[in-house]
Amino acid sequence: MKIVPDTSIIIDGKLSELAEKGEVKEEVVIPEFVVDEIENQANKGLEIGFAGIEEIKQIRELGEEKGFEVSFTGRKPTDEEIKMASSGRIDALIRDVAEEMEATLYTGDKVQAKIADAKGIDHRLFEKERVETFSLKEYFDEKTMSVHLKQGSKPKAKRGMPGEFKLEEAGDEVLEKDGINELIQETIEKAEMSDDGLIEIQKEGATVLQIGRYRIAISRPPFSEAPEITAVRPVSKVSLEDYDLSEKLIDRLDETAEGILIAGAPGHGKSTFAQALAEHYEQEERILKTMEKPRDLDVGPDITQYAELEDSMENTGDFLLLVRPDYTVYDEVRKTRDFEVYSDMRMAGVGMVGVVHASEAVDAVQRLIGRVELGMIPQVVDTVLHIENAEVAEVYKLELTVKVPEGMTEEDLARPVVQILKLENTKPVYEIYTYGEETVVIPVDDQERESSAQKLAKKQLMHELSGRVDNPEIEFISKDHIRLIVDEDEISHVIGSGGENIDRLENELGLDITVEPRDKTLKNGIDFQVEERGKSLIIDVGNNRSGEDIDVYDGDDFLFTATVGKNGEISLTKNSDLSGRILGSYESGTLNVKA
Repeated sequence: MKIVPDTSIIIDGKLSELAEKGEVKEEVVIPEFVVDEIENQANKGLEIGFAGIEEIKQIRELGEEKGFEVSFTGRKPTDEEIKMASSGRIDALIRDVAEEMEATLYTGDKVQAKIADAKGIDHRLFEKERVETFSLKEYFDEKTMSVHLKQGSKPKAKRGMPGEFKLEEAGDEVLEKDGINELIQETIEKAEMSDDGLIEIQKEGATVLQIGRYRIAISRPPFSEAPEITAVRPVSKVSLEDYDLSEKLIDRLDETAEGILIAGAPGHGKSTFAQALAEHYEQEERILKTMEKPRDLDVGPDITQYAELEDSMENTGDFLLLVRPDYTVYDEVRKTRDFEVYSDMRMAGVGMVGVVHASEAVDAVQRLIGRVELGMIPQVVDTVLHIENAEVAEVYKLELTVKVPEGMTEEDLARPVVQILKLENTKPVYEIYTYGEETVVIPVDDQERESSAQKLAKKQLMHELSGRVDNPEIEFISKDHIRLIVDEDEISHVIGSGGENIDRLENELGLDITVEPRDKTLKNGIDFQVEERGKSLIIDVGNNRSGEDIDVYDGDDFLFTATVGKNGEISLTKNSDLSGRILGSYESGTLNVKA
């Protein structure tokens, strides 16, 4: 009788273990289908492929030592058969070999064994033994957040609480290649055999797995220059009550918030807060699911955690739309496709909680610009929480309105504006709106707002003048009035036929623009009087100046140009910045009016 092993028992190393014990006496016939599948895994840099190659080598050596024959048979699989390996095509070909040779099929795969039994093929099932040891766990104590092991370095660990941790040495000896590779192999086998373990990602040189509360990332050459293990475990599990949230925020989370972003820097407790919020919703009798790659949120058994479906979070989102949870926690939202999936699910009516790496709360909102239409942003995200040092440092709410953006004055410049407001006092902090061809985020704080608005206006004006005007000088006379200085021969290009160019620029910027030639000399002065009248500041130059354009200066500094009214007066709003400067220069004797 001959033995035909399939890929599973070769990878498990069970056949060489049986041979070592003297339990293999028959000829071992290894199908080329097995060899090719193992080679394919090794070419992808997967550990199971290299383990399989070593197992075949060891079986041959044991055959010579123990006196049983080892041979290879059959053809190599076709490209189509290799593509169908995941659906059982290679397993079926191996069964055919065993059946044709009237051999005993050795397998570690329960499905393979059941099919062989159904078809009447002689077989033996060797289930993989449970791995009891978990050496990696020994590096952790109750305060350890993460462990970092790398060949050629001493073990290190982060210990403490989110936002307050220290990196410390976790061992005295430098890790050698054999030692860390043995630990990698043991950890992978533990994940495969443990009831609470699973392999999340397996790529060339990279494996991510979960064992209970431990998330473990393993890298090896060629992906990294040396083997490395990074293991992370939550150091504390908290409830929403532990955060001392305001009643207003609790009410919003329970009643209003449906598109939530939890933002913060790495290590500050974003995921911990997301876990607490998820379990709060679950206690409020909401249906909760998660979308994670890898799955590392420490949530209760009633909350189902989903990874990528067929390597796509979009597929996971489509599946969840059929499940219809009340809330889905998306950990983490990073790439454009993540934001698109988040947005699609939110617009389909699913409450969403997204975890985003961002140093400031507004940075998380800015990630949506260009990925979500401006007017849709508050429908996708209505609440942003910024987590810092394991505390809720800031909470914003988003609203859409139509208004004149802060820093602009013309009523006809009203447009859709997304306001980012502090939740507790509803004070606007930022505004998002379109400015020319750009979508901009402008702080609303008075001093910072004016500076930002001015910079934006200058940038837009410089862009418009590019290619037509050399070295324009732009300065703000007041918050809504720009002085533009250009060469004499460029003025006509700036103003345009009938003033069409300058009118268009003023309309786009929402500002008044005075164009002056470079090195302009002051004109002759004229007599004038300044007086306050009600809510107005009046500059009286006399009826004989009606209809004339005059320039007003503070010393040699140009302030503005105006057309004199029929009564010989120029009227300004008294409480404006410009009026304040005019009064000051008038009282100090530096105010000049030139015809």
